Amino acid sequence: MTLNAGPAVAVVDPAGGGRLAALSVAGVELLMPGAGFGSFPMAPWCGRLAGGVLRSAGRFHRFPREAPPHAIHGTVRNSPWRVVRAAADSALLEHGLGAPWPFAGRVTQEFALSPSCLRLAMTVESHGEPFPAQAGWHPWFRRDLGTGGPAELRLAAAWQEERGPDHLPTGRRIAPREGPWDDCFGMPDGVAVTVDWPGALTLEITSSARWVVIYDEPAEALCVEPQSGPPNGLNTLPRPVTPRSPLTVTSTWHWSPPAGQADEGQLR
Repeated sequence: MTLNAGPAVAVVDPAGGGRLAALSVAGVELLMPGAGFGSFPMAPWCGRLAGGVLRSAGRFHRFPREAPPHAIHGTVRNSPWRVVRAAADSALLEHGLGAPWPFAGRVTQEFALSPSCLRLAMTVESHGEPFPAQAGWHPWFRRDLGTGGPAELRLAAAWQEERGPDHLPTGRRIAPREGPWDDCFGMPDGVAVTVDWPGALTLEITSSARWVVIYDEPAEALCVEPQSGPPNGLNTLPRPVTPRSPLTVTSTWHWSPPAGQADEGQLR
């Protein structure tokens, strides 16, 4: 599905896990292409789940350990989503929650494109028994757009989740450290991260979520992942979802040309 709005083009792939497969502005592609890249949804948890085990209401639920010894990034990113609504510049998708997730429910994901931004929303609903849940996005941005040098990140986090040797938060909140990172940061007023590509554009990523994982260790890519809780948060900081209390997370990606460029149409 291709969405168009002025100089912006977004490609949504329902069959490919409900991911955003491409996002270009005036012909400049921002995302890494290919299977496993683009920007994929994370639900009903984000990041690593310790040992692939959810402990909830005195029961243990086990999931495939795709990042041994942990499960990772939820259950909805590798199976098809259903198109609920499609328009020239927007789309609404849904994904029913089922095995290996043990609770009945669904996830919906909305995309709304304008000439200057992409708005995203994701909701996790329970269709019966309450369960803990998280939601977020995992975009893979190109490190270098070929126009003036590699991307630079700017963020002002209130804290960094101390990362243990198992790549999970230890439970301690520490002062943010210098990168490179594969780390989770807390932003209690909402996520706000800026990605600057010299000579190309500036991308401001904001979200109602209060955590963001930054992964900028690869030479060719970087990830800015707004999410509703820290890694392993289903066990350590559960947010219950009930039929009357769904979980909704939003994010906006707003782009602008660098200083001295008149409009988005001159980004090439």
